[in-house]
Amino acid sequence: MKINVIGGQLERHEIDQYIAYAGRKYPGRQICGMDIILDGEFVDLKFYFSDMDFQRAYRSADYLVNDMDKLNDAKQKEFTDKQRHPVEE
Repeated sequence: MKINVIGGQLERHEIDQYIAYAGRKYPGRQICGMDIILDGEFVDLKFYFSDMDFQRAYRSADYLVNDMDKLNDAKQKEFTDKQRHPVEE
């Protein structure tokens, strides 16, 4: 994890406490970076997450799957034969 301390210096145990706080605040999210911004007696934290990538989800017969290989052959054929409508902006 990349950690930037801006506006001053912190000891390692203080940084470790902010990392632990981030883990409690965002359980299940992968934090890849953090900015610790010191402003006098105040501290601002900015987190960067590595799980921000959107995974494509396919809808077939009211089931959501993220991988077409999970569907049987008939559902895969149904999906490939499906007529797609253009998206208008």
